[in-house]
Amino acid sequence: MKDDRVEVPFTGDERTLLTAFLDYLRGTIGFKCAGLSEEQARRAVLPSQLNTAAGVVKHLRWVENYWFRVVLCGQPSEAPYTQEDPDADWRVEPGETISGLLADYASECAASREVAAGLDLDHEVAFRGGRISARWVLIHMIEETGRHAGHLDVVRELLDGATGE
Repeated sequence: MKDDRVEVPFTGDERTLLTAFLDYLRGTIGFKCAGLSEEQARRAVLPSQLNTAAGVVKHLRWVENYWFRVVLCGQPSEAPYTQEDPDADWRVEPGETISGLLADYASECAASREVAAGLDLDHEVAFRGGRISARWVLIHMIEETGRHAGHLDVVRELLDGATGE
């Protein structure tokens, strides 16, 4: 597998380190999906039928959208999930491909980077009856993306035995 992930510096200011770690994990998502066939990307190897490689990528695209565009920028949500179908952001629909989902994810990550770059880490917005900062969102996205990168570690190893960082 080709590894195009950014190298995280050992020193730097808070923004540099937070964004580098997040970008490293974002790159890990693509790294873990590299070389998968469409069938492999859609195959469920865990008890959850939604936790496929393609499903993880689709979900993370909408997670990026929610936290950066919806929460921090106040844009309306365009995510496919609803109260009646809360897992729609995991479900890979006919016609969706792993390459298309990865491209959508990369595009959403670029939009998220732009949002984050334009905000002070202490920038706050109203959220669930309180306040939330851009710093909290970046830290949460490191946690969220890292957790799902771990899911992809397991999925990939069960699909074809590929392991690695």
